[in-house]
Amino acid sequence: MTHPESHVQGVPLWHRPWLDFYPPDVPASLVYPNIPVHGLLEETAARFPQRPGCTLFDQTYTFGQLAEQSRRFAAALRQLGAGPGARVGMLLPNLPEYIVALNAAWMTGATVLQLSPLFVAEEVSRLVEATDCQIIVALDLLAPQAMPALEHGPLEHLIVVSLASRLSAWKGWLYHAERIRREGFPRFRDDLRIHSFDRLLRLGLPSFLPPMIRPADDVALLVPTGGTTGFPKIVMLTHRNLVANACQLKAWSRGRDGEDSLLAVLPFFHTYGLSVCMLTATAIGATMHLAPRFDAQAVLELIARHRPRMMPAVPAMLAALNRVLKRKPMDLSCIENVICGASALDPGVRKEFEAYGARNVVEGYGLSEASPVTHANPIGGENRPGTVGLPLPDTEARIVDPHIGTEEMPVGEVGELIVRGPQVMKGYYNNPQETARALRNGWLYTGDLARRDADGYFTIVDRKKDIIKTSGYLVYPAEIEEVLMRHPGVREAAVVGVPDRERGEIIKALVVPRNGHLDLANLEQFCAEHLGKHKRPKQFEIVKELPKNFLGKVLRRRLREGSTT
Repeated sequence: MTHPESHVQGVPLWHRPWLDFYPPDVPASLVYPNIPVHGLLEETAARFPQRPGCTLFDQTYTFGQLAEQSRRFAAALRQLGAGPGARVGMLLPNLPEYIVALNAAWMTGATVLQLSPLFVAEEVSRLVEATDCQIIVALDLLAPQAMPALEHGPLEHLIVVSLASRLSAWKGWLYHAERIRREGFPRFRDDLRIHSFDRLLRLGLPSFLPPMIRPADDVALLVPTGGTTGFPKIVMLTHRNLVANACQLKAWSRGRDGEDSLLAVLPFFHTYGLSVCMLTATAIGATMHLAPRFDAQAVLELIARHRPRMMPAVPAMLAALNRVLKRKPMDLSCIENVICGASALDPGVRKEFEAYGARNVVEGYGLSEASPVTHANPIGGENRPGTVGLPLPDTEARIVDPHIGTEEMPVGEVGELIVRGPQVMKGYYNNPQETARALRNGWLYTGDLARRDADGYFTIVDRKKDIIKTSGYLVYPAEIEEVLMRHPGVREAAVVGVPDRERGEIIKALVVPRNGHLDLANLEQFCAEHLGKHKRPKQFEIVKELPKNFLGKVLRRRLREGSTT
């Protein structure tokens, strides 16, 4: 099979063996509309105005309604000072209001600051100050995290969203009780600085005209990265970056315009959930079935009710669903497309989930600096579990030496993964030094160690910073974890390097038993059989659980900080 030449400059066709493994209807290159991100919603609303855009509980919003409400809310935001050069923060779970507020902020020309509901008030205040954020749209239960920034500046306005009216009587009572517990007393009444989302929406005019936006240059999104030390870097993604990734994912997912539906459980406040769920669904005209928080039983009920065809996921989510399904099996044959990312997917978890009828469970890869998706296994093509698949259309990827980063590694050898494409960030906000380190000659240096096979399938090995250096050897934790996970008594495992005076570092394994008990002597023998001597853990620790972030990624830094010899 041949494909048209990619528009990526300077990379010959022979260097892109992955194109031969693209499904026949997925092009090597795409034509990207020169529109701002909110143009995705406006174009879809024009084509499918009566098509359900999203559902939440018993309510449905059409794309036409979402677009009209976005224009109304944009007019209200403009009155509060939003516009080009301004920052509007989002401190919300997955709600229709998130879709409306996000698009409205972009319609004014403002840049959106993504804020995690897991942030404490101090973290919110630091990010608000660092980005000079003037407005935050927050759920009432999360609003206390923004109050210090409102009281001390530079935050000027807090717009409050409530879920209470959407809940049944007893759930509404519990919601109010939780609000009182968090706030002491429900004090978010309209004044000159605190505003009701619903009231602003009623006051806004639907005739709002957005200002001129330059998609390739203007920053649409500021994304705080996790960071390993100190203050997090803040990724700048342009309108073109986000539109490009939505178009790439639309082509890759092989979505059916105006006909599909998608489970939107991954949080929008993370670029993965934002791009793979909200923006891709909007580009396709697919109905988003929202859930404000992940609860395995509730998500399965959502699937049973709406029968979505597409289901973006993370491994921890599939594992949680499997635990419920084991007790109460149900038919998941409606799910034809599961793109799983954020961390490696255990083969057993994948196989168990597919046993309930779900098809095309494929792994992918991305990072916030790339909007975020760069790779995925083909849907309806050759899926190779354990790999993150092939680069998306118009995306280049290479493996280079991990020290200097200029020499390309031979096929099969481990090195640093570098990528380039229209989804790669503009840079880090107010951080030219880190920008220069990450972006070199148009390539994004991901900091991830990977290898590529002869067919162009990529496999992530580890993070550069997670390499363990023991007695002069370089050891990849993921390689050891893969062996540990094959032991029948191990449910989860993580490996870190622990400082050692003689060896530099020694290898420590933290393991979660499958059934509450684990024979460590047996596990050590298992490692001796499957790992070279320099790769065998010198320390083992049984733990009840591993610290993870909201996407299910193990927080190795926390493990390293808690580990001493």
